[in-house]
Amino acid sequence: MILTVLGVLFLGLCLFAAMHDVNRLTIPNWLNLSLALLFIPAAAVSGLPLEILGGHLLAGLAAFIVAFGLFAFRIVGGGDAKMIPGVMLWIGPSAGLEFIIYMALVGGLCAGLILAVRNTVPAAVLPGPIRAPFEDKAGVPYGVAIAAGAFLASPGSPILSQTLTQLGIIG
Repeated sequence: MILTVLGVLFLGLCLFAAMHDVNRLTIPNWLNLSLALLFIPAAAVSGLPLEILGGHLLAGLAAFIVAFGLFAFRIVGGGDAKMIPGVMLWIGPSAGLEFIIYMALVGGLCAGLILAVRNTVPAAVLPGPIRAPFEDKAGVPYGVAIAAGAFLASPGSPILSQTLTQLGIIG
């Protein structure tokens, strides 16, 4: 039950990060820290062997190194670079590649949609809460892609699959 609550909280925070990124083109540090720190009690109550939990930690560390490089070359923003490893802690190596593929696909779709709308609709006519990404020279809210990747890859994660099973989302 505790793992289910923690998993739902994690997924809820991912959704909140996506919405915040669309609205303000930032993901707050407290949110990324919360995503990462929630993994600690989830790992403690998951009942998974230490070698699997160690794999999750290594996946998070690898994601941190790669995301830092992406940030250093200005490919992603700082909030995105902090959210990716926090999510990868939860996803782990068993669903890590799925997460990366889904994140890249949704990120590309978001970028394409934003460019199409920017070229056809004035940003001023869009509702305030979603206007920021459509302003000229604004960035792409990649938190949407990261959150989508987390949701879509979560059935392959040993920790999140337990949550989804408890909720009756997967068998």
